[in-house]
Amino acid sequence: MELKSLHHFYLNSANNIHSPEHVFLKYKVDGVYTDIDYAQTSEKINEISSYLLNLGLEKGDRVAFIVENSPEYIYFDQACMQLGLINASIYPTLTEGEVEYILKDSGSKAIIVGTPFLLKRILKIDAKGSSLIKIITVFDSKEEHPKTIALSKVLQEGKALYPQLKSKLAVLLDGVQSTDLASLIYTSGTTGVPKGVMLSHGNFMSNSIAAKTQVSAIDKDDVFLSFLPLCHVYERLATYYLSTYIGSTIAFAQGIDTIGKNIMEVRPTVMASVPRLLEKIHDKVFKTATSGGGLKTKIFYWAFAQGDKKRILNEDGLKPGLLLSLKLKAADAIVFKKIKEKMGGRMKLVVSGGAAMQPHIGIFFKNLDVTVIEGFGLTETSPFCSINEFDRQVYGTVGRIAIEQQCAIQNPETKEIITIQTYTSFDPSFECKEGEVLIKGPNVMQGYWNKPEATKEVMDADGWFHTGDIGMFYKGYLKITDRIKNMIVNSLGKNIYPTPLESCYSKSPKVEQIFIIGDKREYITAIIVANKEEVKEKFGKNESFFEEEEKFISDKEIHDWMAEDINKLSNELSKFERIKNFIIKRKPFTIEEGEYTLTLKVKRKVVEAKFKDEIEAMYANSFVG
Repeated sequence: MELKSLHHFYLNSANNIHSPEHVFLKYKVDGVYTDIDYAQTSEKINEISSYLLNLGLEKGDRVAFIVENSPEYIYFDQACMQLGLINASIYPTLTEGEVEYILKDSGSKAIIVGTPFLLKRILKIDAKGSSLIKIITVFDSKEEHPKTIALSKVLQEGKALYPQLKSKLAVLLDGVQSTDLASLIYTSGTTGVPKGVMLSHGNFMSNSIAAKTQVSAIDKDDVFLSFLPLCHVYERLATYYLSTYIGSTIAFAQGIDTIGKNIMEVRPTVMASVPRLLEKIHDKVFKTATSGGGLKTKIFYWAFAQGDKKRILNEDGLKPGLLLSLKLKAADAIVFKKIKEKMGGRMKLVVSGGAAMQPHIGIFFKNLDVTVIEGFGLTETSPFCSINEFDRQVYGTVGRIAIEQQCAIQNPETKEIITIQTYTSFDPSFECKEGEVLIKGPNVMQGYWNKPEATKEVMDADGWFHTGDIGMFYKGYLKITDRIKNMIVNSLGKNIYPTPLESCYSKSPKVEQIFIIGDKREYITAIIVANKEEVKEKFGKNESFFEEEEKFISDKEIHDWMAEDINKLSNELSKFERIKNFIIKRKPFTIEEGEYTLTLKVKRKVVEAKFKDEIEAMYANSFVG
């Protein structure tokens, strides 16, 4: 079978890698995980394709998705891929205005809606006038509207249509090429209106093939746990499209709050995650292992030290000797095995992406024999550009450049190319100074939908995509320093990147979130969100304390307690990088408050404007120490 499209990936897994009776999806129904095989999935895909074709949708038309992770998302997406339609996914958490903008900008002719609440929002938007000709609900809606239809009705009508449309569907699929658009994914961005990133079948396919090649440990027998939103490029590639390429099973978590329970139920072998979840697991494991002191804590630290020795050897491509191997075997039996059982007992790989992972988090898991590999990418690159390899992780880096891609480091001022690195030019000893990271390859987007000028701003005449990230090479792997636009220039002219500083101070278990400030200022300050559980335990506070109207905590005891760790960690930094004062925010930064993007990147300008008065007052007060 010639693999020309993402639907060909699926068909190859369903008919060649596996048989149609093989389990493809796992989904919880009435409290119990239910298996869905390829045959059942294919039947629904064909019925939906028949309905959409009969509706009059043609190759290149856009279909919007505003639905949570579920089998229905897969059914509709594969139906779109089969017909050459373009998936224009929308985050369910976006505001009405943002949803309206995306529907209008994409010119979507149909939309798949996941909940009654979202349906009301879509109907309200449609009442103002839209390009929608059909609104499809994955639930049986009681809403009577000429444009709405429930999935059950779509499947019923599609089933009746399929026999007469089967041959036409085959012709249409044959006409879908790798260069055709598969998706519009709208960037959340920290400023400006969303931009629709045009990604082709080939963009995603090249990334899937590269990911499988570079992370060879994954295969057709793996079970992926899916909990990150499929409307985001990271989960779409790292779990969904990669699984359809290699023939893995996808199990859907019920939600972010049930991850721990679902992991024990599904016992996945692979999971795409974000650093925040890993940080929470780290905090819980570390606290459980060390809070009691005594022999238990000593054994934990001993096992951790053996893992650290192995990790350091691993970075240099070396393996442990006989004595260390015996110690590691004992450490696994006494400590590591128990921790891995809490992650289902079969987890062989966790991929971290979406935001920067603090190096100490990756080191912690690796030392405890849980492989966490960090990668790098953007929506515009489908997203995979580099990844730490399964057999070699260098924490603090985002790994080896992906196959068929080129990565350049460019001096942002002179525009001189410092180096160009590829998968084949890899040298584990190579290092270079930092500059802007540029990417070229089959994964790079076709441009921004309806925004040619915005496309020109990031794509140069030589075909390089300018990521806006500052990076360098270390031990042959790419290392991201920060975003260019995040750079702080203090009043003395020193360039400071906030992300590495935030990573350093986040080593403290007392710190939940931290936001560094200091542009055009004499010194660095911060807004810190304290770890709620630590505050409760140390100071006997209850939940109501964190719900008080006052935005910042003025309690001197809590401030002094936090200052102990801030001053200690400051010793790891240069004098001009050290926090001289801070305020403690009562509630975390959130997407809902407009402080975070949908990919959990802080909106720096928004936060600085929102807390302008408090920041000015902080600079007027005395230093931490």
